[in-house]
Amino acid sequence: MYQSGGLKTDRLDLIRSHLYANGFSTIQDIADAVGASLATIRRDLQVLQESGAIDRVHGGARIADGSSVELAFQEREKRQLSAKRAIANVAYEQLAPRSAIFLDAGTTVLQLAKLIRINAMPLRIFTNGLIVAQEFMNVPNLEVVLLGGQLRSENASFVGPHAEAMLETIWFDQLFLGASAVSNDGAIYSVDSAEASLNRKMLARSADRFVLADSSKFGMHATHKVALLSSAKLITDAELSNDWRAMLTEFAVETLFADQGAKS
Repeated sequence: MYQSGGLKTDRLDLIRSHLYANGFSTIQDIADAVGASLATIRRDLQVLQESGAIDRVHGGARIADGSSVELAFQEREKRQLSAKRAIANVAYEQLAPRSAIFLDAGTTVLQLAKLIRINAMPLRIFTNGLIVAQEFMNVPNLEVVLLGGQLRSENASFVGPHAEAMLETIWFDQLFLGASAVSNDGAIYSVDSAEASLNRKMLARSADRFVLADSSKFGMHATHKVALLSSAKLITDAELSNDWRAMLTEFAVETLFADQGAKS
């Protein structure tokens, strides 16, 4: 059972964590897990629903499928983990020793960073992701540069004009970019305007560009357009629907599919 700290914000975080770990849960299940009354849980669920973080379902709740509300990085990292790791395996195969690469701050790209850490090759790595950079502490053969700028806590990333100015002086052999959403217009989107602006700059400064997006991101919506998906190669998982596969062909997107059953 989770232990509540007595603060409403702590309890809301515990509810979200429980729903991530367990999927749909009844109000009684949530109350037992958090250690609060049914009346309190009902009020908390109303708050979370109004923020877009959850969907109320008859008798309980679940995490919202198409929410644009950014969740804590550590919680988002756990979602679709098998697909993210499969995508990271394919992305790792695209790497060339002694190249200069940019890794963005997304949770799928983080799985690629973890692979690089345990199967290191000589690379020059640039990133705006604080957690991504931490993966490379004390790893030999890696030259790692972390962009400066304004810290965006929701994504543990650095964004803003200082980060963009730094990109003006660097050229990358490869970019590995995540996406908050892939919309039906064939474009990738972000929930944050500064993140979207920096992502566009990354694309403009890279020779070989890859978007890493698991199938759950497709058909979703976020506020700020980054670029057309066709401006990069796509790496996604094999669970992507046939309808979306046809749309990718229509949009002329070069796509690599990752088999979740493949060994790391």
